[in-house]
Amino acid sequence: MNPWSAVYSTYRRLAERTCQKFKMVRVPTVTFNNGQKIPAIGIGTWKSKPGEVTEAVKTAIDVGYRHIDCAFVYGNEKEVGAAISAKIADGTVKREDLFVTSKLWNTFHRPDLEDGELFPKTANDSIAFSDVDYVDTWKALEPLVGEGLVKSIGVSNFNSKQIARLLEHASIVPVTNQIECHPYLNQRRLKDFCEARNIKITAYSPLGSPDRPWAKPDDPSLLEDPKLKAIADRLGKTVAQVLIRYQIDRDNIVIPKSVTASRIASNFDVFDFKLSQEDMSLIDTFDCNGRMVPMTASLGHKYHPFEKEEF
Repeated sequence: MNPWSAVYSTYRRLAERTCQKFKMVRVPTVTFNNGQKIPAIGIGTWKSKPGEVTEAVKTAIDVGYRHIDCAFVYGNEKEVGAAISAKIADGTVKREDLFVTSKLWNTFHRPDLEDGELFPKTANDSIAFSDVDYVDTWKALEPLVGEGLVKSIGVSNFNSKQIARLLEHASIVPVTNQIECHPYLNQRRLKDFCEARNIKITAYSPLGSPDRPWAKPDDPSLLEDPKLKAIADRLGKTVAQVLIRYQIDRDNIVIPKSVTASRIASNFDVFDFKLSQEDMSLIDTFDCNGRMVPMTASLGHKYHPFEKEEF
């Protein structure tokens, strides 16, 4: 017997009570520069364990999510795929209803499909850096659009200088830049830079990634921020819902992650309110360059996006 079955049967019953409500929800979309539309909210799967993620994605689809964010490096795409297949098979969705994002991991950036260990090490046990130029990687991706193998291509964790350099050589403008984004790191300058070039922002870790493995007990917590709690209490919402709505009201795409059915449902329950301009302006002031996912293991790489650039 699957050890997760009993746990998820309880969680799913809780979530299913709210599913009927969400069936009537019209999820807003964001239009990419190529005309493709993507649901403004998706379910994130980073750190979702293979034993949990299948049920989590099934629940998300039942609730109403139609955007699923994945990556090969997360180590769980097979299980995500099993969830998608199951919900297509039972008639809940058709494949064309879903927007599925994946990402090309760093050890696959060479145009001839370099592969191997996901985190190769040097003799002194540090990360072994690739010398592949991301411009060459992009040039290898562009033909895949014309071949119909992918509908849209974008970038992740690119800073403004890297985007500017890419655009000097690109035939296809990236549709999105997926970056860490939340009130402690609102990415205003990078967002403005991208939008001026018709590139949308996808906000990962919108709740501050409280389950990140390197978190310390005294690290600031968005979900415990008293100013955010005051806004949430006044609106009758959770802090997580306010954080998700903050991104939607900025016209960003947002991909909160959870494997708990009740939270998956709660995170989707953000379409019956909007933040006022006063609330948005106040939340904007919380920015403190508070990056929760600094990728310190790859500091020193010539293309590390957070080491030298202002944004």
